[in-house]
Amino acid sequence: MSSQENCEILLPIPTLQPLDNDAAAISDDFQRYLTYHLGRFKGCTPAYIYQALSHTVRDRLMPHWQSTWLNHLQPQKRRAYYLSLEFLIGRALGNNLLNLAIENPTQEALKRFSADLEQVEEREPDAGLGNGGLGRLAACFMDSCATLALPVIGYGIRYEYGMFRQRIENDEQVEEPDHWLREGNPWEIERAEYHQRIQFGGYSEFYKDAHGEERVRWVGTQDVLAIPFDVPIAGYKNNTVNTLRLWKASATDEFNLQEFNQGSYTEAVQAKNEAEHISMVLYPNDSSENGKELRLRQQYFLASASLKDAIRLWKKGGGGDFKTFAADNVFQMNDTHPTIAVAELMRLLIDEYHLNWDEAWNITTQCMAYTNHTLLPEALERWPVYLFRRLLPRLLDIIYEINARFLRLVSRRWPGDTDRLRRMSIIEEGPVQQVRMAWLAIVGSFSINGVAALHSQLLVDGLFHDFYELWPHKFNNKTNGVTPRRWVAFANPALTQLVSSKIGDSWIANLQELEKLVPYATKKHTAFHKAWREVKHANKQRLATLVKQDCNVDFNPDSLFDIQVKRIHEYKRQLLNILHVIHLYIRLKNGKTDNWVNRCVLIGGKAAPGYVMAKRIIKLINRVADIVNNDEEIGERLKVAFIPNYRVSSMEIIAPAADLSEQISTAGKEASGTGNMKFMMNGALTIGTYDGANIEIMDAVGAENFFLFGLKADEVQALRHDYRPWDIAAQDADLKAVLDLIRSGHFNDCAPGEFEPILNSVLSANDPWMTLADFRSYVDAQDKVATAWQDQEHWTRMSILNTAHSGFFSTDRTMLEYNRDIWKLKAGAEI
Repeated sequence: MSSQENCEILLPIPTLQPLDNDAAAISDDFQRYLTYHLGRFKGCTPAYIYQALSHTVRDRLMPHWQSTWLNHLQPQKRRAYYLSLEFLIGRALGNNLLNLAIENPTQEALKRFSADLEQVEEREPDAGLGNGGLGRLAACFMDSCATLALPVIGYGIRYEYGMFRQRIENDEQVEEPDHWLREGNPWEIERAEYHQRIQFGGYSEFYKDAHGEERVRWVGTQDVLAIPFDVPIAGYKNNTVNTLRLWKASATDEFNLQEFNQGSYTEAVQAKNEAEHISMVLYPNDSSENGKELRLRQQYFLASASLKDAIRLWKKGGGGDFKTFAADNVFQMNDTHPTIAVAELMRLLIDEYHLNWDEAWNITTQCMAYTNHTLLPEALERWPVYLFRRLLPRLLDIIYEINARFLRLVSRRWPGDTDRLRRMSIIEEGPVQQVRMAWLAIVGSFSINGVAALHSQLLVDGLFHDFYELWPHKFNNKTNGVTPRRWVAFANPALTQLVSSKIGDSWIANLQELEKLVPYATKKHTAFHKAWREVKHANKQRLATLVKQDCNVDFNPDSLFDIQVKRIHEYKRQLLNILHVIHLYIRLKNGKTDNWVNRCVLIGGKAAPGYVMAKRIIKLINRVADIVNNDEEIGERLKVAFIPNYRVSSMEIIAPAADLSEQISTAGKEASGTGNMKFMMNGALTIGTYDGANIEIMDAVGAENFFLFGLKADEVQALRHDYRPWDIAAQDADLKAVLDLIRSGHFNDCAPGEFEPILNSVLSANDPWMTLADFRSYVDAQDKVATAWQDQEHWTRMSILNTAHSGFFSTDRTMLEYNRDIWKLKAGAEI
């Protein structure tokens, strides 16, 4: 693009005035979009109705979006930038209607066209911008920042395809492309004029500038354009609309015209295709060399484009002297994926803006902050040095220099401690040298936080202990939360109405006010308890309809709904859940029905395409479900379903319907969890290990309203040295019966030995998840669940108390803590 094409022409655009929100105005605008914008004159498919309504609603965000941008760009306005490779925002229409408080007039307006709002909302695809908890957390953070009027901009990648759409065929996971942008996205606005040029490959060239100073520039590169697309993030009834800026990759030229004219059509468009691969698919499988390269490209693409854009915005808002840059800007890196930003900001400050090393490092280490989301060492990003050298040679130069200076600091602090130097080096030595990205983040950040109290403690006691000894002041905890707007007010309108009828509706923006519900948990409020159960029953009926539609399994809403939905991973122990289901099945087949409670078990989640054991566990779950659900002797006493393609919109139906929330990870492995919070807010009781945010949930609601089981993190660690799962199985008749039934081929009569790898895994002394160690404790806790369920009045009181004590787990609280301790932003129009 030429400089003339890039320049901004200032138009005399007045301050936008808010549009009318009555049904008549919404109806008129809706019809105008259908006819003038979409050209629908006679007859209309649901897709066009959704598009027209979305544009109608987006128009009502525009005045607030404009005023928020103008406020953010004021001189000396400190801003935060949230860098994340995932933003699992789900559907936008219903959430925006809620936050604008225009649901009722919109519903009325649609009736004039014989359209139903709920059906129109169903037409919207889930945005394929994330995979699981990390991305959903980022979306909740953005919602809360807008509701708190904090000047925060989110930066991510505009993936053309989501991770994948999951289908179950012959009881196995089948992955299909998730082309969520196929029909366009009415919520985004392309800002091509703010594109950024991103470099790859090439080499570092040393030269002297006009003043004779030794400089370095990155040359000979193959460049890609990053095109920004902005998505509005509305605050709740506060006239604030923040921005999520998503980058799309594009070639610098459409194609090589000379090659095209010579008939080399494929070669002519090759550069364009290769460039666009960067933002084509969410998180490629990095088990192959090509997958590793593409993922590293994605990470650098996000970091470079976002940092360049942040500097542009800072300059546009009056910035110029980099001595004030750190005072005006802070970058929060969501997990290890965007941590190349540390080296990239150094490159920009030194190479592009000609600061010296110490000046650049002082700025970088004052404005970079890092959030860690995992205790699994294998989940921390590490990249081969040879890959860095090929793709990002100038960045590798800078990382080597950061590491050399850092190791000198460590050596001065601990003279002669070569083991410590080896452990703390950003460059990991070995047959293949690796760049430790988490180490780079810690060295380059002024704040490092975990996401639950136990997680943060385990980080400083274990994974990051060396760094904690060097810089204890850098480490802090920020327990995660979820937004109550999405996960209660929108997802559970009946409960919202019931709660608001007793304590008012201000709790939606201040969740701590749910504490006012505590008195209603007492026995004297029988009418309220009855209404509470009626709301839950209606939500269970809605989920039962979804399960019938997607799984062809009949769930009776009078049964206990026992639910575990999350990414399929061995440490999350869906396997322990299905072992208990098999135990219940055996009990029924043997006529042992004492203390029996009819139970519907729902499991859902995606396994990474290359994760063989996780996919095998999905197959076992489905095979068990087939046997149990088709056994006439079992009937309604036990039902099992695996819901395919678990996503945000399905969780909006699942969370309000849950009676029992399964949070059963191996203690010390789950950083926090956020599904546990969504279930709690909606009145589910938790059965869980002493892990992640489960601990804080139990502290909040009281141990008597939580079903705790299993080893604690320190007990897991102590047992590792002498773990004998075969002895555990031999000494527990119930467990032995479960394992024997799997081994007998009862669930895989057509494929002998298919589940033998699962048995071998749980019976191995090296099983890191210690599934069998917790089996008896888990079964005993489930028996307590059954006993509690039989006293419905008591269960209702516990359910109300779970909701009442969930206020701490709002992301509004989380964001206020981030802001108080790390970002230090001023909300609203304050300067």
